[in-house]
Amino acid sequence: MLRIACALIVAWLFAVPALAQPAPFPADFRTEDIPVNGVTMHVRVGGHGPAVVLLHGFGDTGDMWGPMASDLERDHTVVVPDLRGMGLSSKPATGFDKKTQAGDIAGVLDALKIQRADLVTHDIGNMVGFAFASQYPNRVTRFALIDAPVPGVGPWEEILKNPLLWHFRFGGPDMERLVAGRERIYLDRFYNDFAAHPERITEATRDHYARLYALPGAMHSSFAQFAAFDQDAIDNRAFLAGHGKLPMPVLALGGEKSFGVRMAEIMRAGAVDVKGGVVPDSGHWIMDENPTATVALVRAFLEARP
Repeated sequence: MLRIACALIVAWLFAVPALAQPAPFPADFRTEDIPVNGVTMHVRVGGHGPAVVLLHGFGDTGDMWGPMASDLERDHTVVVPDLRGMGLSSKPATGFDKKTQAGDIAGVLDALKIQRADLVTHDIGNMVGFAFASQYPNRVTRFALIDAPVPGVGPWEEILKNPLLWHFRFGGPDMERLVAGRERIYLDRFYNDFAAHPERITEATRDHYARLYALPGAMHSSFAQFAAFDQDAIDNRAFLAGHGKLPMPVLALGGEKSFGVRMAEIMRAGAVDVKGGVVPDSGHWIMDENPTATVALVRAFLEARP
């Protein structure tokens, strides 16, 4: 019954006019549903050249990366998955620690016959990307992280004390019941509180993600992403103690009205070669609030080859 319900809702989702879409991907992108690591990953692929993987976080799906993909596809093979349990990827009951999800990304790249890639990540995507770069450092060329800390890295325990991050501990069956049917209300809280310009997150974008987060199992998966943070911190500290900091070049970008320059300070605890940067006139939702500046900063970093 769950599979039937999912199929019906997905069909309804795509029957809704383009009104409910964020900035679209280029027409030449294709989508694939790739079975890996006990999950089916929904992946967008397009362009030609060295590979770059774009990873989203909570409140978004891979759909957030349309403007970035449109720019990078002219000289990169762009790979954009929905994370385990989110968007149109399948909704397993477990596996939301970021170490496991790093295996999801490795499996996607293997299926696409891609050995090495740049990483560009945002929010929880930073955490999955860090786990991937930690376990597979030889597969990551350059790594850009945007506006979210990584569990167990730098001042993680201090960051957890910020009252704006109450949702890190919000989850469980009762919370899922409270949010069911109210996904738009729940997501609006984060769009409004974490943005410098909430008005730049359009009604169409908000409705689009609310529909995706209303899919069966989607909010359970989202809460499970946060519930795994304690294990993620243990895993990341163990990696840093055993293997040292990440060796590849890292760009740590913060939204001007969000993490700002602090992103670089955080990531210097986890990587040896860190360049900082700020997305101007933006809060947390960088691809909605200032996509032009975000794309320019990321492209400049990816082009700065030795």
